[in-house]
Amino acid sequence: METESNETYTPKKKKTKRKFKGYNLKWVVLITIWTFFLATGISFVSESVLRKVHFLIAFFILVTIIFIGILFDLVGIAVASARETPFHSMAANRIKGAKFAVKLVRNAGPVANFCNDVIGDICGIVSGAAAAMIILQFSKANNIHTPFLSIALSGFVASITVGGKALGKEIALKKSKEIVFYVGKILYYIHNKIGIDFFSDKKKKY
Repeated sequence: METESNETYTPKKKKTKRKFKGYNLKWVVLITIWTFFLATGISFVSESVLRKVHFLIAFFILVTIIFIGILFDLVGIAVASARETPFHSMAANRIKGAKFAVKLVRNAGPVANFCNDVIGDICGIVSGAAAAMIILQFSKANNIHTPFLSIALSGFVASITVGGKALGKEIALKKSKEIVFYVGKILYYIHNKIGIDFFSDKKKKY
């Protein structure tokens, strides 16, 4: 007597291990650590300096910090949007800064992360602390407490930062090649004078 088996063979699915291929985890860890020390150090120095200067000088420092944040944001956007091809012909003709411009574009992710996130966020934090210090110094100098000044200065910092970065993005997208090349020339002169190279010559493996 024949017996039919209702059991069907189901092949076992192979468990796939998720690997973080394509993600530069070493850079993520490194930049996280560096950001902590940079933010702590810059905040400490800026607050120490701002406590000792006149509130008008402190206001000038505040504007400078905002400008630095806008400038680095512009560079980050330019590097992220630039193409590598034009700089190869420039490097072949041995134009100063072209090789470093190629390195910038090849490392667009880390460069944009450093410029936009690290420096940008640090400048945002420091500018907020600087604004609070200016208000405190003004209140002490005039023996008055003005909530309106606090609101107005906070609005000024926010509007200049956002407006400046919006303008910077427009410039970066239209003039990405020129900006990257100019930054490449700066890195070239730093390398020649001091011997510092911020990028390795190893090519990425895909």
